[in-house]
Amino acid sequence: MSAVLLSVVPIFVLILLGWVLAKARILKAGADAVLGELVFKIALPVLIFRTFAHANLGEASAVKLWAAYFIGVIVTWTAGTFIARRFFKRDAKVGVIAGLSGAFANNVFIGLPLVDSFVGPDGLVALSLLIAVHLPLMMMAGLILMERAAAKEDGTASQGVVAVGRLVVRNLVRSPLVIAVVVGLLFNLLGFSLPRIASAVIDPIAQVAGPLALLSIGMTLEKYSLRGELNLAAMSTSFKLLLLPAVVLAASWALALPRDWAMALVLNASIPTGVNAWLVAERFKAGQSLAASTITLTTLLGVVTVSLWAWGLQ
Repeated sequence: MSAVLLSVVPIFVLILLGWVLAKARILKAGADAVLGELVFKIALPVLIFRTFAHANLGEASAVKLWAAYFIGVIVTWTAGTFIARRFFKRDAKVGVIAGLSGAFANNVFIGLPLVDSFVGPDGLVALSLLIAVHLPLMMMAGLILMERAAAKEDGTASQGVVAVGRLVVRNLVRSPLVIAVVVGLLFNLLGFSLPRIASAVIDPIAQVAGPLALLSIGMTLEKYSLRGELNLAAMSTSFKLLLLPAVVLAASWALALPRDWAMALVLNASIPTGVNAWLVAERFKAGQSLAASTITLTTLLGVVTVSLWAWGLQ
């Protein structure tokens, strides 16, 4: 268990440090946005590129990997929406946010550093393949469902699947993370190797990507708090930290994923909720307090539950 704690606890300590830096105003206003852009557009893409450039891709199926994870997402999202609507008597828009908050993992800023620390290179390959499709699929599903919910509750016109799909695809082809995956895969498949001088530049950037990402998410979380809807947020939190990883574990076993791939997926499923859930809620002006409270609760409790999942996977 001590080895697990040495891998997991520093992740959350760095998040806490970022939160303290923002809360105490040690850095200038807007520093979180600058650091977030540096991490998202430079440091993490470099880490992902290096991972794929040196990866032994083997014969494992990316389709099976995606299936294992998104089975968990579908089950968790559906259950969260159903309970919010049926037992908490919330409207359709809040129901979507409840499901999204319980199913949307912060796999870029928390998942990558955690998997890098605990699983290693093969786990990073698995998670990078997931990241390539996770954000666009989750955002497209969230926006489509919220458009339909808003049309039902408010009588507004829905943009439709095609319009939302175009928006997501446009953002997808511009994503530095997706570009890094594609370029890294091509580099690997064509049999190229990095010159020593290139490695001397890339390696230090890749090594600081994780710590900078964790500081960045901590600074961002300073903007969120426990804002109400605590009963419903507790449900979404339990689904995020317990149900999602449990279903992903079962699906990974059923689909016979390689051990390191399964560990990466389950660990990623067990991490706190991503801020994208709040962004969707804010865009449609529904469920903001629920999303904010879920983000905060999953982060506070995540150090315990992620440690338990990591220990169980060992």
